[in-house]
Amino acid sequence: MKYCRKPLAARNRSPEIGVDWNPARPSSSREFTALRRGGDKWAGHLKAIVWTLILVSIGYVGFKVVPLLINEYEFQDGIQTIARMASVNRPESEKIRKAVLQEAAKDELSIRPEDIQVESAGGNIHISANYSVTVDLKVYQWTLNFNPTATNNALF
Repeated sequence: MKYCRKPLAARNRSPEIGVDWNPARPSSSREFTALRRGGDKWAGHLKAIVWTLILVSIGYVGFKVVPLLINEYEFQDGIQTIARMASVNRPESEKIRKAVLQEAAKDELSIRPEDIQVESAGGNIHISANYSVTVDLKVYQWTLNFNPTATNNALF
């Protein structure tokens, strides 16, 4: 049974000027509920499921990647400290490389000695390390490439 607030004769005529009447618009909450019970009933549920899956995926990727980014930040800070101390103490390049490897081991990074470049000239120190970490996301292998660098100039 379809509800309509206008009689049949009024529906066939054009509405009067100034009257907001639309025969396709439901006139009561019962009509609105009856119209909504069609195929749109599951659309809201599907949309909620899709958004939930997207949010869970973002959370999972964040859970896997954020610790690696924090380790890289701590390593960057550590080699900056090493560069500052090396510009004052002026040790040889091998000692600086060993200090960087110890910092990498402390931050649980797998860096090989040949991945570390140390340039020192007249008290100016430039340290760089290239490494990559592969994140297993169960459906995709994501390789993150890091290139932390630190430079410090001599005080005198």
